[in-house]
Amino acid sequence: MTSSPYSVEASGLVKRFGSTTALDGVDLIVEAGTVYGLLGPNGAGKTTAVRILATLLAPDAGTARILGHDVIAEADAVRRRVALAGQAATVDNDLTGSENLRLIGLLAGLGRRAARTRAAQLLAGFELEDAASRQVKGYSGGMRRRLDLAASTLVRADLYFLDEPTTGLDPARRAQVHALVRAMAADGATVLLTTQYLEEADQLAGRIAVIDHGKVVAEGPPAQLKSSIGAGTLQIRLADPARRLDAEQIASRLVGAPFKPGSDPAVLTTTVPGDDATGVAADRAAAAVAALYSAGIAVEDFSFGQPSLDEVFLRLTGQTNTFNDTPMEAAR
Repeated sequence: MTSSPYSVEASGLVKRFGSTTALDGVDLIVEAGTVYGLLGPNGAGKTTAVRILATLLAPDAGTARILGHDVIAEADAVRRRVALAGQAATVDNDLTGSENLRLIGLLAGLGRRAARTRAAQLLAGFELEDAASRQVKGYSGGMRRRLDLAASTLVRADLYFLDEPTTGLDPARRAQVHALVRAMAADGATVLLTTQYLEEADQLAGRIAVIDHGKVVAEGPPAQLKSSIGAGTLQIRLADPARRLDAEQIASRLVGAPFKPGSDPAVLTTTVPGDDATGVAADRAAAAVAALYSAGIAVEDFSFGQPSLDEVFLRLTGQTNTFNDTPMEAAR
């Protein structure tokens, strides 16, 4: 392991593709032995940043050191200590699952027996034993993704780049990957994770950077990012959706923020400004609900809690929709 407290030290990274600026002065600092989340909308620059840090692309400007090694001058040293699971599968379609993993083990310097043993362990761990002797060309998308993750973690690395590793996986397989990420960090490795699932980053990452239009627009622990946009989220369900406009006028004055449009006309949602440490936001939320009752507007139920990471993302990037199951950024 590196003696540096940081696995990633990037400063002022710039990358252009023709007239498009993919990265525009990105700074990243990732502490060793942690899980770090990289979030952003389609085309934000996440995959470009990962490919530069993994020595697959050269930056047009700026510097980056991985585990103490410069990504340009010491690219070979970086490659010996990192592993990358990109968005596109890197396994051979004409080989079987077992053959792919054994070959990668041999190329990584494992002996034949060690490569065979490690391949069998990973095939079992990713529930691919029944498909081990089948050519990869016959695998489903989810199976290929699991095999690619197995290949990327076959030999232990000090730093893992996982670029949207759970895209296309069902909830059970996604949970397996989450357990794998936690195990990597517990073993002392660093994980830089890009993901389209905000709750995934919330659960796994100790710190998160939000990238938009090639710039880091926010960075910090998930709880800090949530508190940066307000002390809490108030959600009110009205008994009569026809009273929505009246309810919005009354409640918005008391909470000090407008309510957001939604698909359910009976539900009012807003982020309440204020300091949750002093209880100001909670007092405003309570006053708004009480005022609705006093005005004769029936409330079926209400809740007040910390803003979600989805709300942080939407506020910071100006997006109108939350993430869905479509890959956010094509690998370049």
